[in-house]
Amino acid sequence: MSTTQVAIIGAGPSGLLLSQLLHTRGIDSIVLERQTREYVEARIRAGLLEWGTVDLLNEAGVGARMMREGLAHDGVELAFDRRTHRIDLKALTGRRVMVYGQTEIQKDLADARVASGDRIVWEARELAIHDFDGRRPRVSYTHGGERGEIECEFIAGCDGFHGVTRASVPKQRISLHERIYPFGWLGILAQVAPVADELVYANHARGFSLCSMRSRTRSRYYLQCPLDDTVESWPDQRFWEELQARLPDKYAARLVTGPSIEKSIAPLRSFVAEPMRFGRLFLVGDAAHIVPPTGAKGLNLAVADVRVLYQAIVEYYRAASETLLDEYSSRALARVWKATRFSWWFTMLMHRFSDETFAYKMQLAELEYITGSQAAALAFAENYVGLRC
Repeated sequence: MSTTQVAIIGAGPSGLLLSQLLHTRGIDSIVLERQTREYVEARIRAGLLEWGTVDLLNEAGVGARMMREGLAHDGVELAFDRRTHRIDLKALTGRRVMVYGQTEIQKDLADARVASGDRIVWEARELAIHDFDGRRPRVSYTHGGERGEIECEFIAGCDGFHGVTRASVPKQRISLHERIYPFGWLGILAQVAPVADELVYANHARGFSLCSMRSRTRSRYYLQCPLDDTVESWPDQRFWEELQARLPDKYAARLVTGPSIEKSIAPLRSFVAEPMRFGRLFLVGDAAHIVPPTGAKGLNLAVADVRVLYQAIVEYYRAASETLLDEYSSRALARVWKATRFSWWFTMLMHRFSDETFAYKMQLAELEYITGSQAAALAFAENYVGLRC
């Protein structure tokens, strides 16, 4: 049996970031991941970072490439009724956001963890959690056909929505809150210059679209689509034509098209599990909450959870205090519910839910209010750059 101070389930960004931060404080951890490193690094995910996320990555010592290659944005464009309106995030809040792909963060973190010599077990299968209500919980698994077991003091569940950690909690001890949206996002990645210097969120009678980027030469675009749609029904030409139709003329004219590198459809949901602590087991990121990507909060919420848990574990070993551990769930959920509200609201504002003209006109009226009122624009900007919780 192996021993460690913190067993971390899941080697995505939240799991590796927690491990890296603990390492900087001399706290030992073992990370268990059921997939291969190559599989995890190939997943196309978020690309917009709140500055609090940027700061924590720098604190962990993994931000050098991000600071060189990332794109700092001071604003965001809202497009509707064939017009565009820029929300100046920096002027309104004093803060910016950073565009740097989750795929790149994953690589930076994995490189740092491997360089440190700390233990990551890739392809750990048949994971099971034991005795998380006791003082010495355990995690069992198989790797390469052999059975392994880790005894630890804390377990961090960073294994996503479908992971084993939340599923290990008895149903009577956890409350689940969920909203499923009646559409998905069709996204493509293409090696073409972005249509704009900042993100463009477009509300259109044909449905929502988003123009984003991963670099100055690589773009990420999304279209609202039916849940039962398929990637096969969207050849590249159809995608580009539909995107052009949903954009204001000035952006439609600038759109550079090219072959897609990746194409996928993602369903949208809002989901929160509470509490987020069960004895010595702590849920982190997607294991505890999911938000629609409209507000770009998923990765940032996971990183915020990591910050709270990291601080609590450090206090435990530094000062023999469990105060921050006891507060983990309430502190994390205070931010989670606010971000869930913003993501839900922004999704309701920008997407077509039906052909009802009244609902569409109400969306346009609210967008007019946001772009015409400094108070409304400030409220939007504060939520977009990340509330201080």
